[in-house]
Amino acid sequence: KYTKFSIFYYWINSLGQKTSIYSRSENVAIPSGKENKTATVSYDHRIMPLENTSSTGTYYCKVRWNDIQKMGKGVFVLARGTGYVETSYGWEILVTLTTLLAALSITATALLLWKRKASC
Repeated sequence: KYTKFSIFYYWINSLGQKTSIYSRSENVAIPSGKENKTATVSYDHRIMPLENTSSTGTYYCKVRWNDIQKMGKGVFVLARGTGYVETSYGWEILVTLTTLLAALSITATALLLWKRKASC
């Protein structure tokens, strides 16, 4: 009863629209001595390449036997046009630190001169 089943791959976009990607039927032979035992079989499916940024959404797989249907939890995929760009804050930190130290130095110098002038 459970050796024949169908696998469906689909995705749901940000508007909640369901789009079918691929489906196939399987007929798995049960080896001798493995009858009436639970078995797990993995199936991989690659979706390459993502067409554009509108490919963003949650991708699901579903398996259907005669009267039973099981659905995966889904995988969220964010498709971006530029890819991953690592941000670098090195220059910003250096300029900020230099400016802060310069301001403190000027303030300390001004306070020293003002104190020296006030005591004379």
